[in-house]
Amino acid sequence: MGNKEAYIPGMIQKLGDGKKAPQIFCLEQAVVLKSTPQVKTENLRQSRRCQNQFLNHERYTYFNICPKCSGRGKKNYKLRKKSRLRFQIALDEFEKARGEGRALVRPKVTQYLCNHCSGSGLLPASCSPLPNSEIYPHIAIIGAGIGGVALAVACLHRGIPFTLYERDKSFNARAQGYGLTLQQASNAVKGLGLFSLQDGCHSTRHVVHTTEGKEISEWGLRTHLNSNKTPKRKNVHIPRQALRLALMEQLGAPSDVQWGHRLVGLKQCEDKGVELSFQVNKEIKRVKADLVVGADGIRSIVRSLLIGEDVTPLRCLGYVVILGICSLQALEGVESSLLDLTTVFQTVNGHERIYVMPYSSDAVMWQLSLPMSEEEAKALSARGAEALKEEACRRIKWHTPIPQILSATLPAQISGYPIYDRELLKAELLEKAGPVTLIGDAAHPMSPFKGQGANQALLDALALARQISIACRALPKWRETGLRESVLTEFEEEMLARSASKVQDSAKAVELLHSEKVLREGYGPKGRFL
Repeated sequence: MGNKEAYIPGMIQKLGDGKKAPQIFCLEQAVVLKSTPQVKTENLRQSRRCQNQFLNHERYTYFNICPKCSGRGKKNYKLRKKSRLRFQIALDEFEKARGEGRALVRPKVTQYLCNHCSGSGLLPASCSPLPNSEIYPHIAIIGAGIGGVALAVACLHRGIPFTLYERDKSFNARAQGYGLTLQQASNAVKGLGLFSLQDGCHSTRHVVHTTEGKEISEWGLRTHLNSNKTPKRKNVHIPRQALRLALMEQLGAPSDVQWGHRLVGLKQCEDKGVELSFQVNKEIKRVKADLVVGADGIRSIVRSLLIGEDVTPLRCLGYVVILGICSLQALEGVESSLLDLTTVFQTVNGHERIYVMPYSSDAVMWQLSLPMSEEEAKALSARGAEALKEEACRRIKWHTPIPQILSATLPAQISGYPIYDRELLKAELLEKAGPVTLIGDAAHPMSPFKGQGANQALLDALALARQISIACRALPKWRETGLRESVLTEFEEEMLARSASKVQDSAKAVELLHSEKVLREGYGPKGRFL
């Protein structure tokens, strides 16, 4: 452990008689104390000192995993003796009955955030750990979008050797989306070494209007009833490229990212590895890896090569989105409380919908969505940004400040495309995939109307890196048993179960947000569709 991580104290303090005080667990800002009255005050002070020191992690560039929780950010409470005995008795009876009757369910283990790392799984270090190819597999990550770069960073922190391949020639070769909203992943990014997002904006209010500007629904932490209260939690809005760059900056070695590599083939080798073929400057380059992770988006080449495009083809949802970024400077003179950069608002008419959110400290992002066939949407997109802006301005003549935002947006900041998703990926399709898996949109693409795509990709990346780290250290003979059995099966089951509801809810939201139901007054985020 480097010198810089040694300054974070443990959470168990010694009393005057040499005994250890009961432990104290930090649950982010809330603290659950297991202490006697005599030491509770001192433990609380120590907890706060530890948290304050940990909040200064943004000063550091390098991180290692926390040894107390093995980088998971959480620990397990031990099962009570009564629960263990009850389960053992039931297991014995089940075995005597030769497996007949109701299947047993293991007692659920309660978890708590690790107090040593405040739940991030990381501690600051003087340098990144060296890649350990003796313990860990070498990973080929295909795609340097949000999910791929996040996985690379998580592997870097754990000493897992990797190479990141990207078909683009450079970081800025093409646009990587507009803005995104960090919801569940606002805490997960701390596990990737991002303890403060300088380019992020926070929203505390979400409001829905009719086209005339009548407010029909409002929710969030800052409403008319609680506007004087301090927010407990906020969504974080950040440009996709800003988040991608913040992650990419942690990858110091240029060789970790191979730009201009377009995957054209992969095949499993007899030694349980995988050979990958890339097209690089019109030549074919072949490399080997122990594990391949497809993080190459909704039109994933890895997925196509692995299970075929016809098994779960892209599914057009019958809608088009037109997106734009508008500078607040271009809106000078427009008076509206909706432009305070802490409010997210949408306006609906039961057919079309526009959604506006903070994008940066000096701009907002808007998304117009409406029913349109795939052919029409492709044709409109092919006509270019001017045609997309003209279509948006022609259709949307609604309340202030919407027309002003559309008019002031530069064509260079506008794009549009049809919306797609896929049927849920079944775990059986990956059972014979060997040491190859998928994360993010490559595994579970979804519509943008729940804002979950990037969130799930970040969670996937962190979960996979943690699983590799823990499983391969516990089972060093993974080369014999295979990575699918030791790592991937458990990871994929968790990933697919977690993301399934997000994919389904995102598909339902498409219909809901463009129907008469959305016009009902008081219809807040019921069912979490808005």
